[in-house]
Amino acid sequence: MSPGALLEVRDLHVRHGLVEAVRGVSLRVERGRLATVIGPNGAGKTTLLMAVAGLLPRAGGTVLFDGTPVAGQVEEAVARGLSLVPETRELFSGMAVEDNLVLGAFTRKRRERPGLLREVFGLFPRLEERRRQLAGTLSGGERQMLALGRALMSRPRLLLLDEPSLGLSPLLARETLQATSALRQRGVSILLVEQNARAALRVADDAWVLEGGEVTLAGPAAELARDPRVVESYLGLGGAAPGA
Repeated sequence: MSPGALLEVRDLHVRHGLVEAVRGVSLRVERGRLATVIGPNGAGKTTLLMAVAGLLPRAGGTVLFDGTPVAGQVEEAVARGLSLVPETRELFSGMAVEDNLVLGAFTRKRRERPGLLREVFGLFPRLEERRRQLAGTLSGGERQMLALGRALMSRPRLLLLDEPSLGLSPLLARETLQATSALRQRGVSILLVEQNARAALRVADDAWVLEGGEVTLAGPAAELARDPRVVESYLGLGGAAPGA
């Protein structure tokens, strides 16, 4: 494990049947930093994140969280401080907002839950206003807030975020990524997968470009944002990533 690295991925390979969706990917997330993986649709970004979380089998390579291999037991990973917010949100639509949040605290002691709820409501006041409302009636932006808030209820040390701005209006996408950046200020390390390259590079400390399942560029996010290859392929004249 490298000094300061909370997450380290070494030579990761992941297969979907006969297709090797992720090939030889290595990256690391330092403690207290926000790292992002950008790239086009079909590049393997979500596959990478799912494998890091232990939700997909690995064909090769190593994933270390705080120096210990991620073995694939989700409950154990959450208890250790590794939490995933999937692209699909995975909310319980027929349950109230507060009940969805409490489910996220399943690894914490019952007496901790009121304090955790206060922390989440402090970060997302709109969720407190809708705490009795069914999750299925929330707007897209509110659902994303709820998915983030539920993950925070486990008090993670590392948060894996898969396309948090997907399907949101530009304003809500910006608010969501600003909230993500604020979590870093609270000491949460973050690995963010995003297709909105410009927004991701703006909030991140470190970045990797994934294309065809392989890392093609890596470095400080600010430097990649100025790299002509990134500008041409993902930022463009208007600074918007493809599909953003």
